Amino acid sequence: MSIRHGLLALLEHGPRYGSQLRTEFESRTGATWPLNVGQVYTTLGRLERDGLVGQSGEDGAGHALYAITDAGRAELRTWFEKPVDRTSPARDELAIKLAMAVGAPGVDIRAVIQSQRRHTVKAMQDYTRLKAQALAALEDTASRERDDVAWLLVLEQLIFQTEAEARWLDHCESRLIRLSATAVAPAPSDTASASAAVEPGHGPGAPHAPGAGAGGGGEAGGSGGRRGARAGGRGR
Repeated sequence: MSIRHGLLALLEHGPRYGSQLRTEFESRTGATWPLNVGQVYTTLGRLERDGLVGQSGEDGAGHALYAITDAGRAELRTWFEKPVDRTSPARDELAIKLAMAVGAPGVDIRAVIQSQRRHTVKAMQDYTRLKAQALAALEDTASRERDDVAWLLVLEQLIFQTEAEARWLDHCESRLIRLSATAVAPAPSDTASASAAVEPGHGPGAPHAPGAGAGGGGEAGGSGGRRGARAGGRGR
């Protein structure tokens, strides 16, 4: 999240002081990414150091006001025009958690996935309810408040994000089931080698033992039954 550019965007509407910027930022984003005043003033200090904002006197209550500079406007235009870089994605705690859970002793990764899925679905339901309220608010007012529209866009992004996360969790669980099935099922060549080694008289040229074909078919059927049970589990 670019707090730096978010503050520049707010300052383009006129001089603001720190607490005012925090309030407007949270109003625009529905407090999805809350800021504290210290964070705002630290960012303003860096923007001032870089020549993107400058102090612009005080308001009637004695608050120090900050205003965007021409360099700040150019920086803001570049930010709006340039796509968000995805070559270095932000760290995702859930992805890191699942990556570390693979093979971790005493960790049931499927339980981790199922627990997260319940949380994700609940979050999606909450966001959907908030979206309905936001749409109703927009329909009830003759004018479209800028902050209301911005909050609706943020909510819809959160809904899409949680929907994608739920699908990814389903995919992770299916992937783990398939990999587990592959690891458990013996390869055909290994089965044949093991049979030749364990059963004397079944080497090349040896007479075929009565009932061996039926036994082999039973084993294949058993293996197929286990695979079918796993497939059924995935369907559920």
